[in-house]
Amino acid sequence: MKRPLIAISTALTIVVPLAAAGTAEAAGGATAIGVPTRVEGRLPASKFPLGVPGVPKYKEKSVHPGVNLYTLRHGTSTDGYTATVLIRGKDAGTQQQAAEVAAAVEEAGFTPGIQRYVRPDVADYPGQVSYMVRVGLWPLKKKAAAEKMVKELKKAGIPARLDYLGDDGFRTTGPWNIRILMVNPRQFRGTYQATLGRYTGKRETTSSMAKRAGAVAAVNGGFFSIRAPRAYSGDPTGISVVGGRLLSEAVPGRTALVLTGRKARITELDSLVMVQAPDGSTAKVTGVNRVAGQEELILYTEDLGTKTPRDQGVEAVIDEQGKIVKVRTAGGAVPRGHRVLHGTGAWADWLWSTAWKGRVMRVSTQVVDLRTRRRIALTPNTHILGSGVGILRNGRQYITAATDGMASDHMILRRHPRTLAGVTKSGALILATVDGRAPGVTVGASMIEAAQLMRWLGAQNAINLDGGGSSTMVVNNKVVNSPSDGAERAVGDALLILPR
Repeated sequence: MKRPLIAISTALTIVVPLAAAGTAEAAGGATAIGVPTRVEGRLPASKFPLGVPGVPKYKEKSVHPGVNLYTLRHGTSTDGYTATVLIRGKDAGTQQQAAEVAAAVEEAGFTPGIQRYVRPDVADYPGQVSYMVRVGLWPLKKKAAAEKMVKELKKAGIPARLDYLGDDGFRTTGPWNIRILMVNPRQFRGTYQATLGRYTGKRETTSSMAKRAGAVAAVNGGFFSIRAPRAYSGDPTGISVVGGRLLSEAVPGRTALVLTGRKARITELDSLVMVQAPDGSTAKVTGVNRVAGQEELILYTEDLGTKTPRDQGVEAVIDEQGKIVKVRTAGGAVPRGHRVLHGTGAWADWLWSTAWKGRVMRVSTQVVDLRTRRRIALTPNTHILGSGVGILRNGRQYITAATDGMASDHMILRRHPRTLAGVTKSGALILATVDGRAPGVTVGASMIEAAQLMRWLGAQNAINLDGGGSSTMVVNNKVVNSPSDGAERAVGDALLILPR
């Protein structure tokens, strides 16, 4: 027996019978974002940019001179559940693919709907029209009925999954649950720092890193190598500089947050580490504190916190002056005050033939701001946190999803918990966490909505840091948001606001 399409009122998504095509609009596809009315260090008085227009409800708390915490809530829940049928293992496909899958669903005795949606253009990734096949609509309180439908579809040999419509990234009424830290540069007398915790390879919670440093507030940092071997899984997937030391190399052109004392700015960076051997030959280091590929020269610092990978490579251990104290097979500790050059493939042969014990291996490091084409001075006050996605540039939406390795509907369009950092025209720092993955409580944000939110808050430039279960804000040693994993996740790095 065919199941009829169950229709409910929804402000966002329309699932229609197979005979017609529904259209779902991505929320906030416009590039230009209106300039809000605002006062430095305070929330704007203008209407909230997401969902139904209106002034949001919020609570304000001073956590340190010049640093205010805002707890903002806006919107109501009108989204429900549906069963999304997978198209070749994915949520969506072409119109023809969707029609074929929908026909199979109908043949199995169910009534499907085809939903058309558009992912808008972003700065470096063109938009695309895609189609989803869905069966049924249920209100929030009828989740069990939607789950039952998914089971029935799977039993009939049709791959499907439960979908909460608020996660789609299309129009919604919310709700949103957001924490915002705003720093007034005229009053704040502390400093900003980045940290990778105790070691670069080992992950740690944001609250642990904040407590050890004596931070008044902190948020999680950028994306990290979660699929790397466990001992190296905390390595950022972009640049990291802590106290002037390059601890992870840049991916050329990837967006980063540069912190110097109490100054912050967002730009695109590149890094270069060069080695000169005793025989005068030179080589470019391809990575810092990460697992080596088959033909790479990797630099490990004492911040690694574990032994170097045991592969077929060769290593040269050098002291602070660059003197080669040992040449060894790969897989050993990085002694305090030393660095290790690790070569694989042809670079292993190069180290064997040029790294002469007792001689000097010269290592030079530079970081370049690609906007200004100038080098960034790597002083003890220099901290850089990368591994994010640019979302605002010079006051306009500028989402660099492809450059920053996040070019997909899942990352751009769907709503997730988000951690965001922005810098105003005057140089003030804004940090925000958008809680998500809590149907009926908070919907998270798409990258497009994240850009709108940060522009509303007054940011001229902004970056999307790691999100999902990583999104964490800590104030005075307490986690003040609601991480979507149900508990705080250990992450690769963090951004700290220090009282001094």
